[in-house]
Amino acid sequence: MLTVTGVCTVLAVSVLFFILGYLFIQGGRSLNWDFLTKLPAPVGGTGGGMANAIVGSGQVLLLATMIGVPIGFLAGVYLAEYEGVLFSSLVRFVTDLLNGVPSIVIGIFAYTLIVLRVKHFSAIAGGVALGIMMIPIAVRSTEEFLRAVPVSLREGALALGSSRWKMVVTVVIPAALRGILSGMMLNLARVAGETAPLLFTSLNNQFWSTGLSQPTATLPVMIYAYAISPYPDWHRQAWAAGFLLLMLVLSVNVTARYVISSGFSHKARV
Repeated sequence: MLTVTGVCTVLAVSVLFFILGYLFIQGGRSLNWDFLTKLPAPVGGTGGGMANAIVGSGQVLLLATMIGVPIGFLAGVYLAEYEGVLFSSLVRFVTDLLNGVPSIVIGIFAYTLIVLRVKHFSAIAGGVALGIMMIPIAVRSTEEFLRAVPVSLREGALALGSSRWKMVVTVVIPAALRGILSGMMLNLARVAGETAPLLFTSLNNQFWSTGLSQPTATLPVMIYAYAISPYPDWHRQAWAAGFLLLMLVLSVNVTARYVISSGFSHKARV
């Protein structure tokens, strides 16, 4: 059994290294300064880059974070500190249900709610779609890290005459801040590669977007568009964009894990 479990562990880990190696071989060599700074080449042309998609992904993810993180954080604080039995159970059930909704359904919802009303695609619509996807994970991660704070800290703050809300703001949240931040970072990494919601909301743009209310290029959509094209050079750039996106997600995950581990080690020393 030790051998079997060890082999399965190696297989599970090797999948990640295989994907990383394959993407590096296919797309790593295509990463250069032009790819990071230039606009896409005309249809059928060679060269160019995905600078607009890189900036567009940053804009959409920033909007998503501004929408999903505050809502999920405050809801998680309520569930952890002010919960009622029936209502909190209902909120958790709805949160878990929302977390299981297919991303394309959320894209259709944002398309109906925003795009059809304003009659055009936009980065705002893409941010709303990804922000909705971030809410359930933000809720549950905030709740779990707040519940991990020792009860003695709460009791000590209340014994010193602190009110309930001041205890939460000045004692509980700072104690769980590292874990909450790492959970939000992992949440951001999860939605960074979503393509289906963006096809219905921000769509794409071969040029620089003139504002958040205009169609905006993003890395996942550009990868999709380039991968299904008949042009070999676009296939090469799709691999490069995929490698870049994966490295960004991997770096966010590593940073989040480091924040969690350093936070726990700090608590252990205290």
